[in-house]
Amino acid sequence: MSDDNTEASTTQQDSIYRTLRQWVTVGRFLPGERLKIRNVAAAMGVGQMPVRAALQRLAAEGALVNVPNAGVAVPRLSVPEFDDLLQMRMLLEGEAAERGSLRLSAAQRAELQTLCERMDQALARQDADDYLAANEDFHVILYRAAGSPLLFGLIDTLWLKAGPVSNRLFDTPAAAGVLNDAHEALMKALQAGDSAAVRRAVEQDIFVAGQFVRQMLKNETVSSPGLPGSRATRRTA
Repeated sequence: MSDDNTEASTTQQDSIYRTLRQWVTVGRFLPGERLKIRNVAAAMGVGQMPVRAALQRLAAEGALVNVPNAGVAVPRLSVPEFDDLLQMRMLLEGEAAERGSLRLSAAQRAELQTLCERMDQALARQDADDYLAANEDFHVILYRAAGSPLLFGLIDTLWLKAGPVSNRLFDTPAAAGVLNDAHEALMKALQAGDSAAVRRAVEQDIFVAGQFVRQMLKNETVSSPGLPGSRATRRTA
């Protein structure tokens, strides 16, 4: 294979990996879902080999788990594991939000406002996909503004673990009524120049959403101890 072909192959593999990583982060796949290489490849319009390599790369990062004789699957979180994840997210994302709020440009602030309004509209029409996409963009802009690649990298790793359960928010009708409250409080804190209040708003955002998910995980553990069972996916690869 020529150097040009090798470079093109590597570029394609990286692109497929980044796309699948983003799908996991925004909750396109649900806990317990087995990812079939041929289905994922067909959805992406690419060959199976680079998809297999990308899925194994994600398994090495802990975003997926290898299942004997069954490829890879999205891991399930126990309630204690979820609690630990929630606490770490509040700690790191709160820090990134407070730092980022001090460094945002006027254009970035305007973009955050637009995304906040987009999330509100998505919730009103019960569009989980658009809400999650806008929510990710909102937090990425704020956290990257902190200017710490290391901090953002740690947060991004936690998002990989949180992504699969993020869709579960929309299984509880009451969640839609409060999910955007913290974002609106955050925008008010930004306008007031109160970075500590920005931090509290992000912590509130993570905590409130987390309680809905935690209750569902707890209910599933009680109803099916040791046997989580499969669940129909909201979105397929």
